[in-house]
Amino acid sequence: MDKTDLLIIGSGPGGYRTASYAAKNGLHVTIIEKDQLGGTCLNAGCIPTKCLAHDAEVRIAALSSFDTLPSLDFVKVMERKNGVLSQLREGINTLLNQPNINLIKGEAHFVSDHIVEVGDRKIEAKNIIIATGSQAKLPPFINREDYLNNPTLKRSVVTSTELLSIDKLPKRLIIIGAGVIGMEFASAFAAFGCQVVVVEYMKECLPMIDSDIAKRLRKMLEKRGVTFYMQSAVEKVIPPTEEDNVDTVVVFNKKDKEIKLEADLVLIATGRQPNVMDIGLDSTNIEYSLKGIPVDKNMETNINGVYAIGDVNARQMLAHAATFQGFRAVNHILSKQDNICLEIMPSAIFTYPEAACVGKTEEQCKEAGINYTIRKGFYRSNGKALSMNETEGMIKILIGEDGLILGGHAYGSHSADLIQELSALMNRDTTLDEICDIIHIHPTLSEILQDTLIG
Repeated sequence: MDKTDLLIIGSGPGGYRTASYAAKNGLHVTIIEKDQLGGTCLNAGCIPTKCLAHDAEVRIAALSSFDTLPSLDFVKVMERKNGVLSQLREGINTLLNQPNINLIKGEAHFVSDHIVEVGDRKIEAKNIIIATGSQAKLPPFINREDYLNNPTLKRSVVTSTELLSIDKLPKRLIIIGAGVIGMEFASAFAAFGCQVVVVEYMKECLPMIDSDIAKRLRKMLEKRGVTFYMQSAVEKVIPPTEEDNVDTVVVFNKKDKEIKLEADLVLIATGRQPNVMDIGLDSTNIEYSLKGIPVDKNMETNINGVYAIGDVNARQMLAHAATFQGFRAVNHILSKQDNICLEIMPSAIFTYPEAACVGKTEEQCKEAGINYTIRKGFYRSNGKALSMNETEGMIKILIGEDGLILGGHAYGSHSADLIQELSALMNRDTTLDEICDIIHIHPTLSEILQDTLIG
């Protein structure tokens, strides 16, 4: 039986970056990957989606500047995306070939709390990190077994994974779900010239974003041609039969009225679910459910030395969250203190314009009875935004009675960069007065943040 200091299952951002960090800190690491290096983020999530978002932004910028859209070669768009993925996979492969790291390709299964089987090999480790990620979650009106075994259904109804591999643009795309995945694809494919419809059960899109920002972003996408049906419950999706070539039909209910829409392709964007099945957890004493693996503040499960990071613990389904949860787990193994604040977790939505947030929303402050004041700033009064022809945007900041920042929410060009600056300041408990004394370069978009806080 093989032995290692640390065994990691999964090579997504949590897995491969944690492996590198642990190796640099003197641990002998074995990392197991059953599919492609980089996990969902690199192969069917963050990176390919951002490739499409970039190409979409180029087209929108051209329309804004020259009143005409450049021709679109979708095959080349996908080729460029595939090239980026290939380059990044090679980089991860190089990273995982450094000293103290042993990469094993294969499917891992627990046989006991601290022993994992890969093929005919058994590996024992005092410390194990489960970083198996997540998969697209299918809604109740689609049976998973039917979906997996019905090729006709899979051609007309896709998840984000399949949509990122299509070779032909649909003329009409219906997206079920207005979360991050749904909104990013709606923005990109509308820019590519598709007729896009979004059907969402909730009252507003992007529930993690302040509703004031979410509404403005949705209105911007509507101006670009995206149609939204909010507070609409999908009842069923009717795919074409093998014999005919008719459209796929989405049937949903809005305010007690049944609506039927036809599409060439339907995207299911109703969230993701942790990958806890088929890794042998039933052979262990590790607590888990279909909602994920519970962990404490150090990412440790109920079993000493066994950790779960990233999407599989379902705390914060973000690539950078997985990475820093992994760092926290390794620090705990090494009895090393850190200043990582997992409660302050910035996130971004790469629509056009993009949106971002960190901390509490106004709704959360109200629910918790927290006293706060609001500061708002707008892109239209910023010189750099005007020079970039990016005047559509806003930042909203919530400030507590003690002068500390409770949360920040923004949409507009490079809003993720503005929120990242705010996140750094929040991590250091910087007060409003202290932030106002920080000099910003002129002319930059970051002056929007400064002007907003100075008031």
